[in-house]
Amino acid sequence: MKQFFLSALLILVSLSIVEAQEYKKQLKNANKSLGKYYLDPVANKALLTEATASIDQIFTAADAQADPEAWNSKGQIYNEIARTEINKKVVDPAYVITAPDASLIAYDAFQKAISLSTKKSHTKDALAGIKENEEHLNNVGIFQFQAQDYNNAFKSFSTTIKAYETLKANGEASRLDDVVVNNDQTFYTGVCAYFGDNKEASIPYFEKLYAAGKAQPLVYEGLFNLTAEKDEAKAMTYLSEGRAANPDDNGLLFAEINYYLKVGKLDLLTDKLKAAIAKEPDNISVYTTLGNVYDQLNQKERTAGNIEKADEYFTLAFEKYAEALAKDPKNFDATYSQGALYYNKAASMTSKLNELSNDYSSAGTKKYNAIKAEMDGYFKQALPFFLKAEELSPKDLNTMVALKEIYAREGQLEKSAEYKAKMEAAGGGQ
Repeated sequence: MKQFFLSALLILVSLSIVEAQEYKKQLKNANKSLGKYYLDPVANKALLTEATASIDQIFTAADAQADPEAWNSKGQIYNEIARTEINKKVVDPAYVITAPDASLIAYDAFQKAISLSTKKSHTKDALAGIKENEEHLNNVGIFQFQAQDYNNAFKSFSTTIKAYETLKANGEASRLDDVVVNNDQTFYTGVCAYFGDNKEASIPYFEKLYAAGKAQPLVYEGLFNLTAEKDEAKAMTYLSEGRAANPDDNGLLFAEINYYLKVGKLDLLTDKLKAAIAKEPDNISVYTTLGNVYDQLNQKERTAGNIEKADEYFTLAFEKYAEALAKDPKNFDATYSQGALYYNKAASMTSKLNELSNDYSSAGTKKYNAIKAEMDGYFKQALPFFLKAEELSPKDLNTMVALKEIYAREGQLEKSAEYKAKMEAAGGGQ
């Protein structure tokens, strides 16, 4: 029995030696293929594929996983794949890179080599590879950014910064030693995160630029937008400093406008929107937004019973919508909003009318009739705007609802039923 176990152990040891010898042989072959490839990359391009297949295969061996030389070889091979792909893209801008992760794989391999290093030469070779690799990472990131592939561009750019940090930690030079280049790299890394799926990841990059006093307008805008809900005071600091440093930047202005709209600080908005109109006189949406703010103020005052003030805001809202239509007569939002002004003004009178409906006195009846006539007049004034809105957007459900109600109030029941049918056909129910 003892002899049997001894034999089994000898067999296992023998297999382990064979595996180790095989991986060393494959590593040697991979490096040999890469060396021949370097002699004539055009004629020997198939050798790069061979080297890649060999290096990927050897990492199925446990010994390879712990070998810094193997990791350095993998980094060199994938660096060359990245370089080849970049060159093809430079020559032919229409070329689609087939191995976009090659530079990322190379960086990870060199980092692994450093972590496993048992000789100075291991670390030296890895750092030399990273120095080349940071260029590849940046170039691939640029192509991805130009294609608006912000998520992958962020991976490439952020890894470029990691490469820089690795080189600096080991006393090596880097392309990011140049302060201007470093700031640009930090900025575009943050921009890619901000426009990608992980906006929060942009914060440390933007904060670094902000703290260094090297911030572009988007840095302030991004920090403001990402901080507003968590720390309003801090967000307003970003905004005020950004506006002071960039008084003519529209992005910061509209970030502020959108924020005040979101939190409902309407009184503060009007001046901001007037400034926006002055900066972008042909931006129709700013006119309609200001009209909407005035309308909200109108409804707020009307609900509070401040009719005179409400009418002032009503007029201002109508004028802003009219200004939008003067620039774009077919603007649906402005057309519909003018009708909605009159419609909502009429609707606001229904509660008062209901109160008077039980007053059968002569005075009460007279008052009821006067208010009803005024209300009906506003509904009638709304009608042509909604009909025009229907021409501009025939499938808009809100327009159909308004027209159905107005015709019902006018006693035009066939027309009202017609719009009810249109609503049902559009899936708008009753």
